[in-house]
Amino acid sequence: MDLRELGYFIAVFEERNVSAAARRCFISQPSVSAAIATLESELGTKLFVRHRRGATPTPAAEQLAPTARRLVAEAQALRASFRARPAARRLTIGLMPALDVHRTRELLTVLTGSPEIQLRLVDAGERCDLRVISRVLVRASETFLPLWSERFVVALPVTHPLALRATLRAADLAGQRMIERCHCEHARRFARGRRRLEPVAVARSEEWALALVGAGVGIAIVPEGSARGDDHVVLRPIADVGASRQVGLAWRTKAAVSADVQRLSKKVQQRFRG
Repeated sequence: MDLRELGYFIAVFEERNVSAAARRCFISQPSVSAAIATLESELGTKLFVRHRRGATPTPAAEQLAPTARRLVAEAQALRASFRARPAARRLTIGLMPALDVHRTRELLTVLTGSPEIQLRLVDAGERCDLRVISRVLVRASETFLPLWSERFVVALPVTHPLALRATLRAADLAGQRMIERCHCEHARRFARGRRRLEPVAVARSEEWALALVGAGVGIAIVPEGSARGDDHVVLRPIADVGASRQVGLAWRTKAAVSADVQRLSKKVQQRFRG
C-alpha cells in the first residue's frame, strides 16, 4: 500500500469529489481515480460511490480514513525530522472578520506549506504583508487576487416561521428582530431603498451574531460561508437583493513585493483556480 495513494484517498474523502481532490493534490483526475482503484483492489472493497455531484464514502472508507490520516501524518513528521530547518521568515497575514472557515483553512494550508515561513495572523486593518479581504475593502494602493465568491443570506433560528420558506424577499424582513453585524461591508446596500431595520442587538463578531440567532434573539444577514454547519441556524437566500461578495488576497502594489509574497500568491491562485 502506497502512502501517496493514501494521501489521494484522504483528499477524496475530505473533498467528497475526485476533481476537487485532484486540484488539491496538484495532479490529474485520472491519477486520483487510478490510485483509488488500486487501493480498492488491494483492500478488496469499494471505498466510494461516485455520482454526478461527487463521491460518497462507503462504510469501508469511513473505517480506513482515521488510519490513513495517521499513517500519512506520521510519514510527513518523519520526513520533517530529518530535514534541516532554515531560519524562518515571518509573513504577516491580515484577516477580515466573517470569513468562510473551510475556505480560509484551505487557504492557510497553502500559505503554511513552506516550513521556512513563520506565519503571523492579525486583523486586516493592521500592518501586514497580505490581506484576506472582500473586494469592497481593497485600497487604491493594493493589488487584488480574487479567490472565491459567496452570497449574503438570512440566518434564522431553526424554529423561526420564515425558516419554513426556501427563499425570502426583502419585504419579509420588515418588522423582524434583527441582529446587526457591525463589521458588515454590505450593510448600506441592504438598507438602501427600504425602511431602516432597527436592531435588537449588535454583535462585534460573527460568532456572537450567530450565537444570538441560534438563541432565538433575532435574525441576521450574513455571508453564507461564515454560518455553514451551525445546527442551531438555518440559512435562506434573499431573492430580490442578490448581494454577494468576492474574497481574495490583497497586497500593496507599489511596495517592494517579497519573493515569498510572489511565490505564495501564485501557489494560492493555482490551488483556488485549478
